[in-house]
Amino acid sequence: MIGGFGVWELLIILVIVLVIFGAKKLPEIGDGVGRAISNFKKASNEPEEIDVTPKKEEEKKKEDA
Repeated sequence: MIGGFGVWELLIILVIVLVIFGAKKLPEIGDGVGRAISNFKKASNEPEEIDVTPKKEEEKKKEDA
């Protein structure tokens, strides 16, 4: 059981996907989904590069002027 789906449910979903997209498009779709998941995981593991430190009052006044 994967994510709450049993073997039969996964087979039915696979057959429906094959009928809709065809066997030739399936590798392209799988490749795209795999790259998307990989990019998402990589982006979620990277530290944020945004500076969120509070600014001092003097710096705020200089920016407003």
